[in-house]
Amino acid sequence: MEVMPTSIDIGPAGLAPEDVVAVARRGAAVRLTGAARAALGAGRKRVDVLAADSAPAYGVSTGFGALATRHIAPDLRSRLQAGLIRSHAAGTGAEVEREVVRALMLLRLRTMAGGGTGVRVETAEALAGLLNAGITPVVHEYGSLGCSGDLAPLSHVALALMGEGTVRDAGGEAREAAEALREAGLRPLELAAKEGLALINGTDGMLGMLLLACADLAGLVRVADITAAMSVEALLGTDRVFAAELQELRPHPGQAAAAANMRALLAGSAIVASHRGPDCTRVQDAYSLRCAPQVAGAARDTLAHAEAVARRELAAVIDNPVVLEDGRVESNGNFHGAPVGYVLDFLAIAAADLASIAERRTDRMLDVARSHGLPAFLADDPGVDSGHMIAQYTQAALVSELKRLAAPASVDSIPSSAMQEDHVSMGWAAARKLRRSVEALTSVLAVELVTAARALDLRAPLEPAPATAAVRDAVRTRVPGPGPDRHLAPEIAAAAGLIADGTVLAAADAVTPLA
Repeated sequence: MEVMPTSIDIGPAGLAPEDVVAVARRGAAVRLTGAARAALGAGRKRVDVLAADSAPAYGVSTGFGALATRHIAPDLRSRLQAGLIRSHAAGTGAEVEREVVRALMLLRLRTMAGGGTGVRVETAEALAGLLNAGITPVVHEYGSLGCSGDLAPLSHVALALMGEGTVRDAGGEAREAAEALREAGLRPLELAAKEGLALINGTDGMLGMLLLACADLAGLVRVADITAAMSVEALLGTDRVFAAELQELRPHPGQAAAAANMRALLAGSAIVASHRGPDCTRVQDAYSLRCAPQVAGAARDTLAHAEAVARRELAAVIDNPVVLEDGRVESNGNFHGAPVGYVLDFLAIAAADLASIAERRTDRMLDVARSHGLPAFLADDPGVDSGHMIAQYTQAALVSELKRLAAPASVDSIPSSAMQEDHVSMGWAAARKLRRSVEALTSVLAVELVTAARALDLRAPLEPAPATAAVRDAVRTRVPGPGPDRHLAPEIAAAAGLIADGTVLAAADAVTPLA
C-alpha cells in the first residue's frame, strides 16, 4: 500500500494529489515554507498599497457582487470583511464529511501560499493552525453554486477562523469555535482588507472532492478488473478475448491496461483450462464478460482526464480579484467551476457504467439457465435456501441509484446576486453526488466479489488462478464459504471494507502486480 507523508510543506509551487489525501484523510500536518512566507508578504504589500489608494478596488474598498458599486470608507473595511463572512456562511443541510472540509481548507491555504490572494502571513498561519489542531469547521451540504468559488462552505471555515460558529474538535465533538480555538492555543483572526474575499473565492471544495474521488476510483477500477476476472472464471468464460493483439486493434490505453490485468489475473487457471478444448461448443461469451476491458478501460481513460484537470487546478491561483506579480490587482473569472464540474459529472457516468456491467455479471452467476452448472442463486439447497438472490436485488437498487446520480449537475445554472452572477457551474453539487456514486460503486463491486468468490468455491475440485485464488482467500478471512443461508448484509459490508482498505488489491498484487 502507498505510504502517506505525515507532514506537508506548503509553498508557492503547489501540492501533489497525494498530499491532499494525506492531509484530508490521514491528518498529516502542514507547514508554510520560507518561500510561501515571502510570497505572502509581497502579495500583502500590494494589497496595502491598493487599500491606501483613492481609486476603488473590488473587494478592498467596494462592496461585493451586485453591491460592488458601493465605495467603502476606510473605517468600515474591517466590518466589510467580517460581514462578508457572516452573511455568506449561510449553508444548510447535513454536515459535510471531515475529510472534505480538511481538503478544502488545505487547498485554500495552498492558493494563499502563492501570494496571489494578498492575505497576510498570519492569516495563512491561522488556517494552517486549524488543520494542525484537528479543528474542523462545520460545513453544510447546501450553499455553493460552484461559482465565485464555493462561497458558503468556505465562509463557514472563515467564520471559525474568526472564532465564530461551530466546529468539531480533534475528537469529533461539536464545540463553539471560540472555545475550541482557545483550548488549542489559537487566537481568533481579525480580517484585514480583502482577506474575507480571499478566504472564500475559490473552487477548493469541489476540487478537494474531485481529488478524493480520483484516489478512490484509481483503486476501484483495478478492483473491477479483479471481480470481472473472478466472474469470467466462475462462469466458465474464455480468456482468449483479452489477448494483447486483439486489444491493440483498438488502441485506448485504459482498455490495454484492463485487458492486461485480466490476462494476468486469469493466468494459470485450472477452471479456464478445463473448457479450453474442442469439446467446448460455446463460440463467444456475453458482453458483460467479453467487453469488461472496454468498459473498465473507458472508465480508466475518463479518470486519467479527470486527474489531468485536477493537476492543472492544483497549479492554479483561484481568487477574484487576483494580485499579479507586477503589482496590479485584476478582476477575473477563474473562480468559475466549469472545468471541475464537467469532470466530476463525467466520473459519475463512468462509475455508473462500471457498476452496471458488474451487476450483469453477478446476475449471470445466479441464473441457473446461464451459469453453466452452478446451483440456482448459488444456494446450498435451492428452494430451502435463497443464496445470493437478494444480494443481486441490492446491486440492482444501487445501480439504479448510480444511473440517477450520473445525470449531470453541471448543465444546470440558476442566476444569483441580482443577475451579476448570471451563470454558475453547480460543480459543488456534481462533487457531492460523485461521492455517493463512489460509495455505491464500492458496494456493487463488493456484491460481485462475494458472489464470484462463492461461485469459484463451487467449481471445486477445479482450482482458480493463483491471483483470483489469493483474492478469494482474502475474502474468506471475513466472509465464510458456501453453506446454508445466513445474514448477508454484514458479509457485503465486510467485502466493501476489504475493497476500501486495499486488502483486495494487495492480495492480487502479491501474486501479479496490476496496472
